[in-house]
Amino acid sequence: MTQTKEQRRPRRQRFQQEQEFEERVVTINRVTKVVKGGRRFRFSALVVIGDKKGRVGFGLGKANEVPDAIKKGVENARKNILNVHIINNSTIPHPITGKYGAGEVRLLPASEGTGVIAGGSIRIVLELAGINDILTKCIGSRTPINMVRATFEGLSRLKTVDEVAKLRELKVDQVR
Repeated sequence: MTQTKEQRRPRRQRFQQEQEFEERVVTINRVTKVVKGGRRFRFSALVVIGDKKGRVGFGLGKANEVPDAIKKGVENARKNILNVHIINNSTIPHPITGKYGAGEVRLLPASEGTGVIAGGSIRIVLELAGINDILTKCIGSRTPINMVRATFEGLSRLKTVDEVAKLRELKVDQVR
């Protein structure tokens, strides 16, 4: 029995929805468990996904094989999507510090044309979020998972001028 165009459309829409996010593997760790018969190897994959339009997420997947760990990481990242406030289509509204564990990330807005001045895992998160001009500094632990979590913690606390004005019950002109 053949399907009509209407019956096939939802499947295509689901495929397009899956393709809207770009995926990048930040790190893959090999974890070893020593058991009676020898060593058991498993893999842990840290994956960041984003649409470069202000939506970004990260996930950690663990499995016996690397591709399975990456797949689980992507599924987990889809559940943890964060909407990031971006101004002038390139930078963040104000400076902020994100902390997680012993890691700390300082995020500073930059003028147009500066680029993403960040290292490793922080760069991946910011590029997939769609931030083009930003300065960052890592303080403390540089473990990739801690840096990603600290970056997300900082990005989640960003506020726009409109939100600050509403919280303070002022007009936007009075906030600036």
